[in-house]
Amino acid sequence: MTIRRIDVGPRMSAAVVHGGTVYLAGQVADKKKGASVAEQTAEILSIIDGLLAQAGTDKTKLLSATIYLPDISTFAQMNGEWDKWVSPGNTPARATVEAKLAAADYKVEIAVIAAV
Repeated sequence: MTIRRIDVGPRMSAAVVHGGTVYLAGQVADKKKGASVAEQTAEILSIIDGLLAQAGTDKTKLLSATIYLPDISTFAQMNGEWDKWVSPGNTPARATVEAKLAAADYKVEIAVIAAV
């Protein structure tokens, strides 16, 4: 089977497609860095839409999502954006955890896996 990498960088790829599955690296909001959790979540979900499209799939085919929040008290803010975005009836398996992120200005990070 072939492996296709999307937005390859020196340390990681934004997405990797293999065997009918696309794996997205954790995405953060660079344009909204320092903004609210809701604003960052909205930007990240838009980035995810774009990466999934490049891989030939979309959010209706999400298999799993892992969401990282440095402050779990912002869970409802993140969910407000997630609930507007996620495809009803096609919700993935999901985990949300509290964890320090790479920079203090990042308030949410999301990684997903989807079928192609």
